[in-house]
This record gives sequence, structure tokens and C-alpha cells, in this order.
Amino acid sequence: MDTSASEQRLEQLREKAWQEGVVPGRGVDVAGGPIPRKPGYYGEPVVKPPVWTWEVPLYFFFGGIGGMSAVIAFGAVLFDHVDLARAAMWTAAIAGAVLSPILLIMDLGRPHRFLNMLRVFKHRSAMSMGAWILTAFGACAVAGLIALELHAHQISPGTLNQLLSFAAGIFIFGAAIFGTLLATYTGVLIGATAIPAWFLHRTLLPIHFGTAGLGSAAAVLELMGHRIPALNFLGFYAAAVETALLIWLSVAKHGAADRAIHEHGSGWFIRIGEILTGPLALILRFFGFIPWAAISFLVGALVSRMGWIAVGKVSGSDPESVFAAERY
Repeated sequence: MDTSASEQRLEQLREKAWQEGVVPGRGVDVAGGPIPRKPGYYGEPVVKPPVWTWEVPLYFFFGGIGGMSAVIAFGAVLFDHVDLARAAMWTAAIAGAVLSPILLIMDLGRPHRFLNMLRVFKHRSAMSMGAWILTAFGACAVAGLIALELHAHQISPGTLNQLLSFAAGIFIFGAAIFGTLLATYTGVLIGATAIPAWFLHRTLLPIHFGTAGLGSAAAVLELMGHRIPALNFLGFYAAAVETALLIWLSVAKHGAADRAIHEHGSGWFIRIGEILTGPLALILRFFGFIPWAAISFLVGALVSRMGWIAVGKVSGSDPESVFAAERY
């Protein structure tokens, strides 16, 4: 824009502002002026993009498997499937009570940072609640696994064995409650941020993470050899929900606000993940290829977690997305 045209436009804006008090439409890009031409706030991103590394998507992935394995274990206890309950509790303990804390501490950098998060209880903070949920889940899962194994081996028949059975049921029930929260709170955690692509889908994310965790837990148990109709039903259910979520993401677009999902390479991670957990896993199960359906779902669940982290980094670095999200 040449100088004369800019000055003429400025005069028009002044005149309109004097008459109406409000000037709609575009302004003037003044070369060398105080407002930089770079996007954002003086060339800086409007919000701080997430700096999470590879540990976080793995934490989301294993936390979902561990949490929902405890839910399956509780169902197995109710219907007296002892072998399935034992396998599910071992999965819950290893994935949720061992691997998840290790990954979270690795991301935090130092173990005492995790302990510091337990010094206070903030019910309005998803991060604080997550630390307490993980701790409570780990305690219940480990205690439930020990009680269940002692009961299964009947090392002390009689009254003590009955007490072990009762204790196993109580602890597994607690693990199932906290496991459900563990598998879903991560969706709440990222949805409660100012990252546009996350915030706009804050209702979908807990459902997606919880369903992916349930399907992944069922897939792991199926790959361990537990081919029962109940797990197959859970696999069908999870794949159907993931298919519906894929359709929803394709339809519910918010323009520039969440274009990191639809216009960037980061969005392809989510699409690939949703295809693997949704339509492909559903088709494979329908034709009876259960091991391949389980593998497809597990790979897709991990890829989708990586995709949501990548989308958050792209969306948080895009000032136009942040400004566009204010309309919603």
C-alpha cells in the first residue's frame, strides 16, 4: 500500500470514527509503525503451546489401558471369571500403577515434583486431581491384585480366604472407580486449556480417551488369549463409538479455530488413529479377525494420542486460531 493511499484511508477512518464512534472493516497496515506485521502479540504466540514430549502420549495411552483394565476386572469378578479378573488386574497394575507414574515423573523431570503435587488438593485443577487419581488408583490396583492372587491360590483356606475375597472385591471396585477417572481425566485436562483445537472439543475428548482406553484394555486381554464374547462386545462397542467420533470430527468444523485438526499434518495423526480404532477395527471384528482388530485398535489408540498432542502444539502456535476460537 503506497503512502498516499494509506493517508487517504486514514482520513476516511478518522472521519467515520468522528461521526459514528465505531469504525468497522479493515484498518491500515502502516509500514514501520508500532504494530508488527508478524502474527500474534508483537510477534509472539498469543497462548503458550504445550511443551510435552513423547512421555505424555504414552502416559495417556497406558493410563487408559490400566484404568479400563480395572473396570473389566471388576466386571469379571462380579460374573466369577477369576482368570480374566487376574489377567485384567495384572494389566491394570503394570500399565496404570507402574508405567504411568514412571512416564509422568519422566515428563516432570524430577520425582519430587510429583510428590509436591500431592501436597495440596485442588478439586478445580485437572492436574492436581490427576495426580491424586493416579495415586489412589495405584494403591487400589496393587492391593486388589495382591488380595486376588492370595485368594486365587487359597494359601489360607477358611475364614481368612473369605476375607481375602472380600478385600479383593473392595479394592478392585475402588480401582475400577479411579480407573474410569484415570482413563478420562486426561481428556478433561487438555480440554480445560486455552489451546483452541483442544478447548473446542472439550466435551468429545473425555469420551474419546475413555472409549479408546476401554477398547485398548479389551484388545490387550484378547491378545493374551482371553477370547470371550464379553470382550468381543467391548471391542465392537469401542470401535463403533470411535467411528462415530471420526464422523463427528469430520462434520463439526470450526474454521480457522480448529484447522490444526483439518488442514495440517498433525490432523492426519488423529484421522489415521481414528480409522484404525474405528472403521478398520470394526470391519476386522465383523469378519472374525479378532487378533488383527485388537492390534489395529491398540496402534490407532496410540497414534491418536500422539495426534492430539501434535494438534495442540500447532493450534497453540497459530494466533489466528486463538482469535477465531473466541467466537465459540
